Order: sequence, then C-alpha cells, then structure tokens
Amino acid sequence: MPAHPASGVSTAPPVPPQAKGYRTGPSLSARGLVLLVSAGIHLAAGFALVGLSPDRERPLPFDAVNVVPPPTYEVVAEPSPEPPTAVAEEVTEPIALPEGLPSVDTGPDPVDPATVAEAAGLGMAASPAFGSLQWNLALGDGGGAGGIGGTGGRYEGRAAGSARKTTTKPYAEAIDAGLQWLQRHQDADGRWDCDRFMKHDDPSGPICDGGGNAMHDVGVTGLAMLAFLGDGHSARNGTYKDSIRRGAKWLREQQQTNGLFGSAAANDFIYDHAIAAYAMCEAYGLSDSPLLRDCAQKGLDYLELHRNPGACWRYRPQGGANDTSVTGWCLMACESGRYFGLQVPEATFTDCAKWLDTVADPTGMHGYGSRGEMSSRKPGVHQARFPPDKTAAMTAVGLLCRYFLHQDERHSPVMRGAAELLRQHPPQWDTRAGTIDHYYWYHATYALFQKGGTHWNEWQKKLDAAVVKTQHRDRSRKNLYGSWDPDCAWGEDGGRIYSTAILTLTLQAHYRYTRLVR
Repeated sequence: MPAHPASGVSTAPPVPPQAKGYRTGPSLSARGLVLLVSAGIHLAAGFALVGLSPDRERPLPFDAVNVVPPPTYEVVAEPSPEPPTAVAEEVTEPIALPEGLPSVDTGPDPVDPATVAEAAGLGMAASPAFGSLQWNLALGDGGGAGGIGGTGGRYEGRAAGSARKTTTKPYAEAIDAGLQWLQRHQDADGRWDCDRFMKHDDPSGPICDGGGNAMHDVGVTGLAMLAFLGDGHSARNGTYKDSIRRGAKWLREQQQTNGLFGSAAANDFIYDHAIAAYAMCEAYGLSDSPLLRDCAQKGLDYLELHRNPGACWRYRPQGGANDTSVTGWCLMACESGRYFGLQVPEATFTDCAKWLDTVADPTGMHGYGSRGEMSSRKPGVHQARFPPDKTAAMTAVGLLCRYFLHQDERHSPVMRGAAELLRQHPPQWDTRAGTIDHYYWYHATYALFQKGGTHWNEWQKKLDAAVVKTQHRDRSRKNLYGSWDPDCAWGEDGGRIYSTAILTLTLQAHYRYTRLVR
C-alpha cells in the first residue's frame, strides 16, 4: 500500500408526459408539433455544447504528463459487456421548472422552453445543482436510457425495489445514517471538504473532529459519490440525486484539459484521480448523461496517459514503477468505464492481469510492489501504530481485481489461497493492536462477497462488530451521528469523510455488485 492508499486516499427510458409529476401541455397541431420538436432538438444541442466546453485550462506541473501522446484504442474481437438496460421508473415527486427561463422564438409564436422540452421528449428538473435548462438538457434528466431502476447485470442489486433486500436491518440503518451524515457535510458547490467539513456542524453541540488532508478533496468527493451511487441513487433518480449532481458538477469543474481531476501537486494524486474517475464512470453509466460521458471518458484517457506501457500504475505518470494499491483503484475505474461502453484499451486489462501474477505467490499473498512485500506505511509512528502484518490489504485488492477481470477460482488456485489469507485477518476494531484498516476492510469485504460461502459468512459476522457497532449512533451527539472515527491506517489523510464514505460502501457489499462468477 502506498503512502496514501485510500485517497483515494492516502488510500430511464424516457418517462411519458402523462407520468405523475409531468405536465402534458396544450394540444398542438401537427405542424406546430414539428416546429416544437425541431426547436427542442436545436436548443438541446446548443446547450449541450455550452455545457461541455471546459471552464479553464490548467496544465499540469509535470512535463512528462503533457508530452505523452493521446491514447489510441485498438478494436478487439471480444465485445465489451452490455451495459444495463433500464426500465421506466415512476416519478414520485413533481418536477418543478427553473425560474426565469427565457422564451424561445420558434416562429410567429414564442414557445416556453418547458413545452419545447416536453415535445422533444426531454424532462427538466429544478435542483440546486443543475438550476438551469442547459444543465438539465445536458444531463439528460428525465430522458435517455439511463437510471438504475430495473437494471440488470452486475448492477442488478441496486435496482429500485431490490437494494437492501439481501441485507439486515442493522446494516440498512447504518447505511442510511452514513449517507445522511455525508449529505449534511457536503458543500453547496458539491465538494466534500476533507479537512474543513465540520463547518456544516450545528454549533449548539460538540463539533466533529477528524479532519483530513486538504489535498484529498477530489478523492473523498469521489468516495462520497460512490457511496450514494452504490445505494441505488443516481444523478437522475433517488433521494440523493442532488448530492450526486452537485458532486459531479464540482468534479467536472476540477478536470483539466488532459482529463486529470484536480492537480498533480500531491505525491499520491493518482489515487484521488482514479477514485474520481471511478465515480464519474458510475455517475455517467447509471444516469446516461451525455455531459457526464465526456467527463468520464476524459478521466479514463488520463489513466491511460499515466499508465506504464505494458504494465500498470504508480504515483508518477509513466514513471516505470508499479504497485498493487494504485492499480486496484485505477483498474476498477477502467472496468466500470468499459462496462458502460466507454473506451479502454484491452491491453489495460491484460497488463493488469499479468501484474497480479507477478506479485502473487503460491500461498495467494499479493505483494505491494513485488512478491511478499507488505502494505506500505509511513516510517516512524505510523508504521508502529499500524503494523502492516496486521492486515492483508494487498491480497484483498489483488483478489477483488481478479474477480473483476473475470477470473474464476476453479481455474486459479491463487484465488483460493488469497481468500484463505483474508479469512485469517478478519476485521477487528482495536486501536491498541493496530488492526483498524478501513481500506483493507473495504476491499476484502467485496472480494469475499464475490467468493461467498463460509468465508463470506464468517467475515460478515466480524464486520458486524468492527463496523456496524462502531458507528456513531448517539443522537445526543448529532454532529457525529452516522459517521465513523478515522482511527485507521489512512485516517489522518482522508479524515472522517473518508472513513464514513468507505465504510458505508463496505456495508453495501450485499447489493452494490452481484456475484460475477457463478
């Protein structure tokens, strides 16, 4: 594990106009309807172009990044997995229109933009995040083929009415509390502020502690978005759609022309970028937004610029060194993008599979940068407080990646060995023993859920004590309620936002992804 592995952190088909909440508008003659549809299409195209233009150009300080040629993509014979097919989701709340919209002159009679949008099959919603027609048209709100309701494939568990069916009441309550805490601590511009999130606390009670490193706002914003997306919400639908929209908007505003989210100022900036790219791929794929597609694709393009030719990732762009921790986040972003039809070279996945074989030994242990190498720790107090042999983080990352590379343990003994090693290092919240590693628990939980059986059942029992029961649930301490203390290996980097987001994600393992190998 790197210096900051989790920072990551230092590491619907269109809804018919008759649907509840939509206005159908006045009856139109055939000629009038044609005019309105035509106007709507031109209007939508114009606004989408405006929305896609970059806000500003901020070149990276590393020349090596800027001189790398743009990635090229080879055509492969094997098609990418089909993205989920959505079904219409009932709109349960009225969709208000933004105020102050200008009329659109389509000829002799001015036409209200709402009527144009409806005639063109486009819905509009007023939200704090996308409070203008251009954003709603570009986002695709109310139209398109996205949305989670009724999806299939690996995201089936998140579908409306399906999420939570396989989880217990304590897990569901903990997830709800975690999401509510994250929602309360999001900035108005969409960011989750890693070190100053407590500005949202109620001053009448004790203020939250657990600030992280300000350099990781991009990473923790991506993690928080993944937590909302993982629970079945999207930028189109769900209780937390506004939080996802605002987070996506903020990340888009941080994206440079070469696709990098944020800057390269921190040594481990690639963690933050990879998690942000992962979140944008899911936000795009589960919302079917043309605007988010461009942003997500650019994020994947940067990953390809950064990746070592013929190998994987580490801190420096094409710096020659590779490590399993960085590669894990990057691979999950690429695999999510590929699933939703974005462009990722096939070599990316074959090279990652080769890397995992390079660092795995016959016992199933996966090393950080080589066989047998333990997770990374900062020298001194950090290493003493969180001994790397107390967890099996790199083995967890390696095993999870193998599942998403569609490997099958029936043909891969190393996967069976890896699962057994994780079984021997169950989650345990013990500050004195140095066993608290939220980064490890997240990856191991998802890997063992994929395996199932006794390994999963045993792990889940330990997870109850280590995660569910350690969440702040005392209502008298309302500012902390729903969060987890960042008393973990990388808590000082990601802070309370990181710990709350990644542990909420951990508890969603029952339904966030279906089992990939059956």
